[in-house]
Amino acid sequence: MYRFQDAGGKVLYVGKARDLRRRVLSYFGRSDLSERTRAMLGRARRLDYTVTASEVEAFILENTLIKRHRPRFNVLLRDDKTYPYIKLTTGEEWPRVLFTRKVRSDGHTYFGPFMGQRMARRLMDLARTHFQVRTCHIEIDGKLPRPCLYYHMKACLGPCVDGLTDADAYTGAVDELKLFLGGRHRELLPRLETSMWAASESENFELASRYRDLIAVVRRLGEPQDVEQPGRGDADVFAAFTDGEHASVCVLPYRTGKLVDKREFHFEGVGDVGMAELLTSFTAQYYEANPAIPRTVETSVDLDEDDRELLRSWLAHRRESAVEVAAPKRGPRARRVELARDNAKAAFDLRFRAPRSRAQHLARRIGEALGLDRPVQHIECFDISHTGGKDTTASCVVWRRGRMDKRSYRSFRIRSVDGVDDFASMSEAVTRRYRRLRDEGAEMPDLVLIDGGVGQLNAAMAAIDSLDLELSMAGLAKREEKIWLPGASEPLCLEPSDPAHLVLRQARDEAHRFAVNRHRKRRSKRTLATELINVPGIGPGRAKALLTRFGSVRGVQQATVEELQRAIGPRLGRHLWRHLHAGDTTD
Repeated sequence: MYRFQDAGGKVLYVGKARDLRRRVLSYFGRSDLSERTRAMLGRARRLDYTVTASEVEAFILENTLIKRHRPRFNVLLRDDKTYPYIKLTTGEEWPRVLFTRKVRSDGHTYFGPFMGQRMARRLMDLARTHFQVRTCHIEIDGKLPRPCLYYHMKACLGPCVDGLTDADAYTGAVDELKLFLGGRHRELLPRLETSMWAASESENFELASRYRDLIAVVRRLGEPQDVEQPGRGDADVFAAFTDGEHASVCVLPYRTGKLVDKREFHFEGVGDVGMAELLTSFTAQYYEANPAIPRTVETSVDLDEDDRELLRSWLAHRRESAVEVAAPKRGPRARRVELARDNAKAAFDLRFRAPRSRAQHLARRIGEALGLDRPVQHIECFDISHTGGKDTTASCVVWRRGRMDKRSYRSFRIRSVDGVDDFASMSEAVTRRYRRLRDEGAEMPDLVLIDGGVGQLNAAMAAIDSLDLELSMAGLAKREEKIWLPGASEPLCLEPSDPAHLVLRQARDEAHRFAVNRHRKRRSKRTLATELINVPGIGPGRAKALLTRFGSVRGVQQATVEELQRAIGPRLGRHLWRHLHAGDTTD
């Protein structure tokens, strides 16, 4: 198992090989390498490797490292949303029932997966209202003075308050819930009927009626088919579609021969990765996140023979029984693979081609509206936020190819300006942004949009000129929504419904939101930090230790009194907690 790394040690690609020397040499001295592989080699500066005892171990380690490092040149399952499960924390003294999407080896009991949320949520409601097993996260010691609202709603037995229930009664409710969620209704019904008659004979008619209603629910549900029992003719069908730049994968789960769901995953900028490599890598990551593995896995293309055998072995190891991995070519199985392939193409068109066509139309319209000689594919918009000249923050948001690109957002702490001076603040932010892009040789925007009127626009233009750059620029003031262009004596007025005007306003509003958000965080941090140091007994040393322990000033503020006491001592911890919560009100 090997890893290519860049100059800073960041993992670029994770792979596996039987013969490491032969695999590494295959990357060099060849003219038929894909553009994606050449780009990876251009950035790689180091090769690291790990020897494993078997290919399956290498396969497991590869998936673990891909999940941990998120390498730029591997196929990454970014949307790792899994199917819902119900978790019963049987490893605790007072078990809870929870809704979750992750299955861990933590000593608790999991039921699922469920095809969609509806059934899982319905069973959660039954667990609360009929079995009255708790769903809270508090530590149970029986010392609370009164129960919460769930107890009064008959949705919890109330183990948090001494005397409301006992361990035997609560354990009985948990055991009944376990039988119910496991679909063991034939074992559950006699227990419920016995409990109902016992409650009736002791004249506890309220409890007897609860058991009566629960018996009716169990009988009505009958033998449920919603809880997945791996195997029994189940199959997952995988198909992909790519244009050499982006890719979409469709997964069709069949349970007892019936199509029960459809899941779509999209990969932007995956490059010209081969279809077999894409499906092999995707399938491994998919089952890393979704542990319910069916007996059969079908793919729309033939996987490499070694990869197919390795995937089959790994899936069989996780499932603890045999798994078939195949690419059917004829018959009913081939038809459902074709259905998955059609769905993958439709998903790709909807995700990439339709927005691309719309983005191209918008780019042309913006260029035409502003009198530019080219379409505008890339806009960067700036705004300034401060409170009376304090904590001045500038934002730079990016609109690229039809949508906001939040990964490219940047914010700047204005350093050279004292007091209120939006023009100078704008000049500093623009200078810092485009000096860096120029020095790094990075892509420049087609349009620089300034939140403001002529004054802010002129300040930004002067900053661009000082860098010897030529960039198209415009300003958009908030009040009249008029567009100011360089050198124009009058603003450009577009119809409010004009697509170009809508895009510019969207970028401007997003820059304003982002700037205000970052400014508030700075102001809050400064205010809370000052408040922390002003507490008697809390000096810079203790303040730094608290920030290191709790991550931020807000983390200190949200800590419990017990956590603060463990950090700085009983007396000072309680004193600090009271100071930070002096304005709180309690019932």
